[in-house]
Amino acid sequence: MPLLDRAEWYDLARTTEWTPSYVSQEELFPVGHSDGQGIPDDAWSKYDEPYKVSYREYVDTQRQKDAGAYSVKAALERLDLYKNADPGWITILKLHYAAVAVVEYNAALQESRYSRWSRFPGMRNMATLGTLDEIRHSQLQLYFAHEYAPKDRHFDWAHEAMFTENWGMVAARHAFDDMLMTRDALATAIMANFAFETGYTNLQFIGLSADAARAGDYTFAKLIQSIQSDEARHAQIGTPVLQAMIEAGQKDKAQNLIDIAFWRSWKLFTILTGLPMDYYMPLEHREGSFKEFMQEWIVDQFARSLQDLGLDKPWYWDIFLRDLDEHHHGQQLGLWSWRPTLWFNPAAGVGPDERDWLEEKYPGWNDTFGKCWDVIIDNLKNDRGEKTVPGTLPIICNMSNIPVVGTPFKHLVDFPLEHNGRLYHFGSEVDRWIFEQEPERYEGHLSIVDRFLAGKINPPDLGGVLQYMGLGVVSEGGDDAHGYAWMEKYKTTERKAG
Repeated sequence: MPLLDRAEWYDLARTTEWTPSYVSQEELFPVGHSDGQGIPDDAWSKYDEPYKVSYREYVDTQRQKDAGAYSVKAALERLDLYKNADPGWITILKLHYAAVAVVEYNAALQESRYSRWSRFPGMRNMATLGTLDEIRHSQLQLYFAHEYAPKDRHFDWAHEAMFTENWGMVAARHAFDDMLMTRDALATAIMANFAFETGYTNLQFIGLSADAARAGDYTFAKLIQSIQSDEARHAQIGTPVLQAMIEAGQKDKAQNLIDIAFWRSWKLFTILTGLPMDYYMPLEHREGSFKEFMQEWIVDQFARSLQDLGLDKPWYWDIFLRDLDEHHHGQQLGLWSWRPTLWFNPAAGVGPDERDWLEEKYPGWNDTFGKCWDVIIDNLKNDRGEKTVPGTLPIICNMSNIPVVGTPFKHLVDFPLEHNGRLYHFGSEVDRWIFEQEPERYEGHLSIVDRFLAGKINPPDLGGVLQYMGLGVVSEGGDDAHGYAWMEKYKTTERKAG
């Protein structure tokens, strides 16, 4: 076989199957782990992955990728990026490593579940390599982040974050556990590999790689390129699953899973990608806005992928398009204001030149979000910095687990729901709709605010909340990334709060 061309043996080898003789098919592939109900038996062998690779080819390619990433890191270490980079870029690194590194290891567990529970032989083969991918991704990012830990304890969060009760990590775990860890193999492939990875992983890794190169961080750019090429391959695991479900008359079920996962992913990436692109990235290195990038990679390309499969855009598409103009700006106000609750130093990103850019990219920004920043600027100009940090917690969405935000002077709406005697709060009608799909899946979860009100956080004050989140243990909380240097221009100009 090593002497044969891969095309001569691959299809036969990857579809080799067996008939169990001492257990039933139902015992071998239980519904809670495998699913596949209603899909005919002859469909399992028809799984045809777009990316075909043998183990020998896989190992050789990954060895070259690792060699490239580590060699670039070694060659550029003497440049001391941490010392020379803009603080906004350092903030992006802290946010990315903490939010992604350990999640990659969880994704390895997700892929390994396919290797055991999927009834598609081809899917099991792809998932075996996908498991190795995700382990490599986690190891790479933890190793690269570790370089900075002696210089800045915030980088400890690359490993520690997912094991804390920080509100951002609670939000990430709630979403990723829902999509990656707690559903059967077919549902997980649709939600994680198709809806999440085909759309949003590309958004994060391609966009971040380009930003890194423009910011002069070629080490990080090489790291992200090494990871993204893997993501592009095993992101395709979900597409043949969708095709099998649609052919079996389960289009509505597949559509529902996509609609849930797409929105859950969107809420996370408004923070993980939206804020770095529009606020943290130094202005001179920005190529486009978050909205423009979303329009290319999601509005156009992901929507086209749905159309090619005969699926529809999510029912809330108009709400999503409106959110592109608004949601992440509200989250930026919230994160910067509640900066002591973060493991990184958020950049305000609202100096005069940056505000001109925001107004150009998001017409009307100055008359809405800008007016809120005017109040913050006025307080800082007049030595009232304590008024820029709220003394209590915000309303948290019981689905996304991030603050409920809106557009100043236009709308801020809470979407409540009473269920089994408990009042839930949601940041949008889509978040509430997701809860209503499977209330039993979500009803027991407590947001940070729910835990505070239930007496689970002591002492019951902001200091107790920070301690509960792990701040002051792993590292101190965040503060303005630039040490408020962006305020200097405002001290010589008059911009009245209003």
